[in-house]
Amino acid sequence: MTRRLVGLLVVLAIAWGGLALVLALGLQPRLGLDLQGGTSVILTAPEGTDPEVLEVSVEIMTQRIEGFGQVQEPDIAISGDDTVVVQLPGVEDEQRAIEAVGQTGQLSFRPVLGSFPGFTGPLAGSESPNIDPDTGLTIDDDISADSAYLPYADGFEVLEAGPAGLEGSDVAAAVAIFEPSAATWAVSLDLTGTGGQNFAALTGEAAFFPVGDPRRQIAIVLDGNVVSAPAVNPDVQPGIGIAGGRALITVGAGQDAQEEAQDLALVLRYGSLPVEFEVSAVQKVSGTLGADSLQAGIVAGLLGLSLVAVVLVAIYRSLGLVAILGLTVFGSLLIALFGLLGAWQGLTLTLAGVTGIIVSIGITTDSYIVYFERIKENLRSGMDVEEAAELGFTKAFRTILTADTVSLLASILLYALAVGAVKGFAVALFLATVLDIFVARTYTRRAVAMLAESRFGTGGGFSIEGAAR
Repeated sequence: MTRRLVGLLVVLAIAWGGLALVLALGLQPRLGLDLQGGTSVILTAPEGTDPEVLEVSVEIMTQRIEGFGQVQEPDIAISGDDTVVVQLPGVEDEQRAIEAVGQTGQLSFRPVLGSFPGFTGPLAGSESPNIDPDTGLTIDDDISADSAYLPYADGFEVLEAGPAGLEGSDVAAAVAIFEPSAATWAVSLDLTGTGGQNFAALTGEAAFFPVGDPRRQIAIVLDGNVVSAPAVNPDVQPGIGIAGGRALITVGAGQDAQEEAQDLALVLRYGSLPVEFEVSAVQKVSGTLGADSLQAGIVAGLLGLSLVAVVLVAIYRSLGLVAILGLTVFGSLLIALFGLLGAWQGLTLTLAGVTGIIVSIGITTDSYIVYFERIKENLRSGMDVEEAAELGFTKAFRTILTADTVSLLASILLYALAVGAVKGFAVALFLATVLDIFVARTYTRRAVAMLAESRFGTGGGFSIEGAAR
């Protein structure tokens, strides 16, 4: 009895205490775009784009957005023949996320031929071909052109870039790292075989120029904009360059440097898409409708749970109270899990996820019914209450485990094969099903066993025996 009581108190402390701690720390479940609002971006590909190319582009964009760690459960899907709809829920830096989607052009590494401070190029006011007379910038950037005047936003300058030495397809991997020895952030770059050779040639040419000369820089260009322009280190040999297919791009120190290094690594990893998209529309999405639906769903759910509670008590008497208390344990653990995973992994709760939770509550309630019916069968066969409860759980748990295994497999298949909101349903169903097994094994068995040993086991019509009559 004492061991069961201690175990039961531990489970209740984990469930209710965990929920209280999560809420006290402000780790409430993160809501998806349909519940809290966000940004919707519509991208249009050139007419006649191959469907397979669109699918590859969506995969790259998904990786790029998820890499920011600020967009929870982005919904990126193909609509029609040439349109991609991107939904970004609850972004902290909306403009940064939109830029990540909009940067869909070609990534290239190019030599810097000159640098001009300010926002205008040296040919501003002229009638040079392919040059904007107002800004002096190149209108249509061609990576094979001998020269192009491109903006460098971070340095508020215009760089003259030469033809590309290598492209985004030559990048095998790029990771933002912190260099403890120099206390700076950097990007570790791995290149393909051909890319490594081209990079060595590009940096070898830049190394001929003295330190401080802009021509010692390598411009990393995406969509006609210079996203970074690191200089070749003084120890690099002219004509030899950085060989071996690996390089380290030093960014700097501080919080801004960390973000810059992470953004640059993302651009290098996912900068080039197989097709160039046009941003057709950017729209703020209100979460009011979803929030109203959620509120209505919560009210309906509470009413439904109240009716279920009444029916459970009416049919199973004191056992019904065990089930009601168990549902609060289940709900507390589920909310705490969503809060923790939202903070650690960016998991969001969408309307589809709410549907999965509602379904899982039904599954959990069904687990109690299976167990209680086993107890009633055992009592009617002549067993005493304690024996009926223990043997009933052994048999019922096999049935519960079998049913929950089917739900787990279904949720895994849904997550693997589905897209968008269906993934949210699958995640919610998976987590809730795992909790159903945990609660049955750790809470329900102990609670019913203790109830069987108390006066609610055999005394009166509200007892366990009373439910079996």
